[in-house]
Amino acid sequence: MNTMETQAKPVLYGYYRSSCSWRVRIAFALKGIEYEQKPVNLIKDGGQQLTDQFKAINPMQQVPAVAIDGVTLSQSLAIIQYIEETRPQPRLLPADPKQRAHVRIICDIIASGIQPLQNLYVIQKIGAEKAQWAQHFINRGFEALEPILKQTAGKYCVGDEISMADICLVPQVYNAERFKVDMSQFPTIRRLNQTLGEIDAFKASHPSHQPDTPDDLQA
Repeated sequence: MNTMETQAKPVLYGYYRSSCSWRVRIAFALKGIEYEQKPVNLIKDGGQQLTDQFKAINPMQQVPAVAIDGVTLSQSLAIIQYIEETRPQPRLLPADPKQRAHVRIICDIIASGIQPLQNLYVIQKIGAEKAQWAQHFINRGFEALEPILKQTAGKYCVGDEISMADICLVPQVYNAERFKVDMSQFPTIRRLNQTLGEIDAFKASHPSHQPDTPDDLQA
């Protein structure tokens, strides 16, 4: 790698309430990586992600995107895996292959089986039934995730080390709470979320603490 590239701060194109952007913020915070934020407002002016300017950054016109080491990356899990591979400490994937597989299962359930079905683009297409739609698919995903986490969890989602699974879980629980999902059905998920919510990296990356957070939502 070019020395100048490694010294430059990564730039995160994201949105304060985007759960996928939040995943990347958590990963940067856990790794102790300083970065710049360039907010992309998904609501204002019909959505800044839909501009030609942002399409040149990410052809999928979604956040997050990250400019890092002279390359621009998209898709939150691909970004986090790149960070993990280039800046491996502290690790976000367990050393044990079976535990790593469990982490990836949990990540995929959330990132493929829950979040895309209740993201902003989909919800905007649903119309008046959007809350019920989101609740249905979050409940469906959490009903699968709860028994898995009962088997894999220690202090955190997989054992006693924070991993990519935890990075995916917390933003999804935030979405569940936004859509009024009854979290009492999912005691393991709720316990893990409460534990992770006390960790500085998760606090600092929370949607209420971002440069583009509206004044009335700042904490």
